[in-house]
Amino acid sequence: MTEPIKLPVIVGPTASGKTKLAAQCAYYLGAEIISADSRQVYKGMDIGTGKDIDDYVVNNYAIPYHLIDIVDAGYTYNLYEFKRDFISVFNSLFEKGKKAIVCGGSGLYTEAIIKQYELHEVPQDIEFRKKCEQRSFEELIEELKLYKTLHNKTDIDTKKRVIRALEIAKYEQTYGTQIQFQKLPYEPIVIGINIDRESRRQRILNRLQLRMQQGMTHEVEHLLSQGVTPEKLMYYGLEYKYITLYVTGKITEKQMFDELYIAICQFAKRQMTWYRGMERRGIQIHWINGNTSIENATQEAIEIINKSKTT
Repeated sequence: MTEPIKLPVIVGPTASGKTKLAAQCAYYLGAEIISADSRQVYKGMDIGTGKDIDDYVVNNYAIPYHLIDIVDAGYTYNLYEFKRDFISVFNSLFEKGKKAIVCGGSGLYTEAIIKQYELHEVPQDIEFRKKCEQRSFEELIEELKLYKTLHNKTDIDTKKRVIRALEIAKYEQTYGTQIQFQKLPYEPIVIGINIDRESRRQRILNRLQLRMQQGMTHEVEHLLSQGVTPEKLMYYGLEYKYITLYVTGKITEKQMFDELYIAICQFAKRQMTWYRGMERRGIQIHWINGNTSIENATQEAIEIINKSKTT
């Protein structure tokens, strides 16, 4: 049996400095970074998602990173595609003898890695089935065509089969495809960046002001001009929701800024709530002080990683 390897997973609320810390640790450990961010996967969504590519350069060395800029804006990427892609990257690094560090603020993505979630059979949706039973066979087939090309005729040979096919298609659109994921030979070491509420809010404000100066509004306008619909951009939330409302004339610039700032602060609070929930679910998080210098934070993180033992 393969001996498990250490897999540092760096988490923390938005604006806590996760990327910079992960890059510094990767530099000293000779590792590559696997992003666990649900929005940084999208091409062209750079400023709003906080890719902060410059942070990946440490002492003039560009730290290799993965799962950033892998799908087009407008696409709906999900947890299960992320898990599939993470496995592919991890296996590639493992086969090359390369170390990896996971970095991301998407709680569900990071927890999926930490606990190695697996997918199972699509559950029955009784209420959905009852509604489908009241519709005609032809209506159900036409709806199923919206989800998939009907190569498999057994999907539509009975009304019951059509309803089940619709049930699966609807589930997969939200949760991804039915994939049984392999267990990987790693043991996560979770390092959390903790910042007091007032410092966190000030960092969020400073970063928001900087991103507006960097052209975050122009980024949204460009995405719209490329054919990404306002509805899809707003689906991505936070910056893309409020700036889209502003550029489409639904709210004023001041409303946009003020409401966006509040929304990001609320999001950071929800992230911390998620991490506390992870601890209640049995995941140990080694918290480090996010108000210290990056040098001190890096040294503390490296010590945690080195002292941690695999079972």
